[in-house]
This record gives sequence, structure tokens and C-alpha cells, in this order.
Amino acid sequence: MFSHNRVIREADQGGNTMAAEALVATNEPILSYDTLYNLQLAISQYEPFVANGGWEQIPQDAYGLTLGNSRPAVIQLKRRLISSGDMPLVENVNDTFDAATDAGVRKFQARHGLVLNGKVDEQTWYAMNVPAQDRLQQLYLNFTRVQNMAAKLTPRYVVVNIPAATIEAVNDGMVEQRHTAVVGRVDRATPIMASNISQINFNPYWHVPKSLVRKDLTKYMMENPNYLAEQNIHIYDGSNKVDPSTINWANISDREVNYMYRQEPGAANSMGHCKINFYNPYDCYLHDTPSKALFGENARFHSSGCVRVDGVNQLVSWLLRDNGDWDQNKVDSTFASLQRLDVECKARVPIHTTYITAWANRQGTVSFREDVYQFDAQGKVSFAQA
Repeated sequence: MFSHNRVIREADQGGNTMAAEALVATNEPILSYDTLYNLQLAISQYEPFVANGGWEQIPQDAYGLTLGNSRPAVIQLKRRLISSGDMPLVENVNDTFDAATDAGVRKFQARHGLVLNGKVDEQTWYAMNVPAQDRLQQLYLNFTRVQNMAAKLTPRYVVVNIPAATIEAVNDGMVEQRHTAVVGRVDRATPIMASNISQINFNPYWHVPKSLVRKDLTKYMMENPNYLAEQNIHIYDGSNKVDPSTINWANISDREVNYMYRQEPGAANSMGHCKINFYNPYDCYLHDTPSKALFGENARFHSSGCVRVDGVNQLVSWLLRDNGDWDQNKVDSTFASLQRLDVECKARVPIHTTYITAWANRQGTVSFREDVYQFDAQGKVSFAQA
């Protein structure tokens, strides 16, 4: 007899989450020669499966399903999870969302970069209903993308994968650090490029870009005339300080847009405690942020093109490890001191911002991400890199 409480009591949800995380948290890079081989294997598995009809769609009734539920839609959910290898094949599929189903949903969520909550929430439901043919097409496109880039890789490099909103610090074919990121939203996309990391700015000033003065700052000031003061942003015309109340924010002039809008170092600074520089024509960089809550979201596409880094202090230490005494303690204490300091990187580590929406690792786990910039839909496999 079905017992809702017993099903919940017997499920190890924490263990299911750990098992799901272990599937994707390997030390294999998303971008490497090995990725090519792993993608080939994934393609060889998906091609015959797609030829046989792929997986079935799950109904709208499956939306909201979670551990302990008992509904007919659970049967279709289980069949979908079995089809993609997220649940083991069983002889009889019943309508109880049990511990094995919870584990299967979390595995699926881990492979698709979703929050591991074990629930068929909106993002999970939509990801499950992407046809297998579309996923195979993603594998084809990304095989070619990785193939185009693999020959340019050096032993040590940093990869920003935009669709996954993640950063990998790679050395000798292994991921030594992996960081959650926030990247550019669709209308202010993070550009795809290759460069070399040159400098770390500790506790930097933030100079508001002219485009943001007109697009954002005017709106904020009309909503709240104290916004600049609250954010510790000062306006300068050359060396002269400008009183914000002298500007007509509803009809700001070109001259006023070209003033310098500078945010002082501190807890509210949009750069957080550091900025990681590399030459590019887009004024794009990696940086810390005071808005840590965004790192916990499914879709982390919120920035104006630059890349925010979770755990950035560890990445800075990794980048400065050839600079003598710049260990983790020194990085952390410099953050805490609020001292303005610029440090040139002795090792000019290459950085690649990329667009990879499907990849696989050695243990056969295939990961997919949403085509947020619609490059898959356009069939783009190569990009004009700055």
C-alpha cells in the first residue's frame, strides 16, 4: 500500500544530490581535446536512439511533481528518465514518485545545469521536453565548435562557457578550479573572444560605462534622487566634482553623459574586491560582485557583458601563483584591507570566452545547456574572435 510519509522518510535526498553532483563535477574540462573524444562517444549513443524515435514528451500534469507524489504522470516521467539514462531500467514502472525517481530527477537537473531540488519545476519540465533530435543536433554543433578551438589551447588556460555560466581554470588537461559565473543577458551579450589575463585590480574604482549612464543611471536617479550617494558614486568633470542635483536626469545631455561617474572601493562596489583584466576591444573583464545571490539561480544571464565570478579570490590566487608570495592568505587579506592595488600577472594565462551548449565527460555523462543567445538555432560553429 502506498504511504506518502514512508516514501519521503526512506529517501536519502541529500545522498541523491551528492550522487548527481558527482556525475558532473569531474576534473575534465568542457573545452579540450578529450572533450572531442567524449562528444564522439555521446553522438554514437544518441544517433541510434534518435533513429528509433527518441524519448516521449512528458505531459503538463508532470509539472510540480516531487517526492511522495502518486499520479499517472509519474509513469511518463519515469519512462522519460529511463530513456535518457537518468534512472535504471526497471521491469514495472508504477505511479509513485519514489527515492529512485528523486535520484533520477536530480541527475537530470545536474546534467542540465539546473538547481538540484528533485522537483519537476518549470525549467526542469521544459528541459525534459526538448526532443532527442534537438539534443543530437546540439552534440553535432558543439563537436565542431570544440574541434575548431582545441588546436589553439595551451597547457594552462581559463574558459568562460557562456551557456553554462561557468568558469574553468585548466592546467595540463585537468580542471583545477571551477567557478559559477554570471554572464551577459541576451541584449547585452558577453562577447566570444580569446586573450591573455594581464592584471589584477584589487579593490578597484568602478567607472560607470557611458552606455550604462544613459540606459540605467538616468532611470535609477529619476526613481531615487539619492541613488548615487547611496552607491558611493561621485561625478567628475575633469578634476571638478559635479553635484548630481545640477543634472536634468530626464533629459541628460551628451556632455553630461561623458562626465566620469566613479564608484569608490567598498562593500557596495559593483566590481566587489577585484577586477581581472585582459585586453579586448569590448571593455569586458572578470570581476567580483556584492550580489552573491545571483550565483544560486538556474539562468545566470544578468550582466551587461562582463563576467561575475563566484569564489573569485581563489581564481585570483591561481592566476598569481607565479608572482612569488601571492598565496591565498595574501589575496584574502588584500581583499579585506580595501587597499587599492594593481598587480601585473607574471604568467599571462590565456582566457577563452566560448559558447558550448553540449559536452560529455569520460564516464559518459552528457550535459546540455539552453541556447540562450540562439547560436545553436543559427547553426553557428565558428565565431569571429577578438
